[in-house]
Amino acid sequence: MRFMVIVKADVDSEAGVLPDKKILTAMGKYNEELVKAGVMLAGEGLQASSKGARVRFSGAKRTVTDGPFAETKELIAGFWLWQVKSKEEAIEWLKRAPFDGGTEVEIRQVFETEDFGAALTPEMREQEERIRTQVAGKR
Repeated sequence: MRFMVIVKADVDSEAGVLPDKKILTAMGKYNEELVKAGVMLAGEGLQASSKGARVRFSGAKRTVTDGPFAETKELIAGFWLWQVKSKEEAIEWLKRAPFDGGTEVEIRQVFETEDFGAALTPEMREQEERIRTQVAGKR
């Protein structure tokens, strides 16, 4: 099972305040543990929403809104993509993360091809596999 582990933004991350050496060292050690255990597939921190944009879709109309965005509690500061056996395993790994100070982290399961059942035709499955192979080859 794959899970996206979503680190919520806060006032500091939205202000562009970078983590200090102590936090970076602790997070680097934690990430190494995840990699050694075969859990971590990807992980990145995100720039403040002031450097981003949102695109709203309404029929054929596309509306672009530049950041920053007001609701900090709804924003993402970073993420991991993990491969684990269960949500409980993901939670156990997350409990070991070097966070404090009220940081909120969300865990969401990623859809797998088989989750779509018959709605995903054999042609669509083949296309999905081809795309995943192409993406993996570019890494």
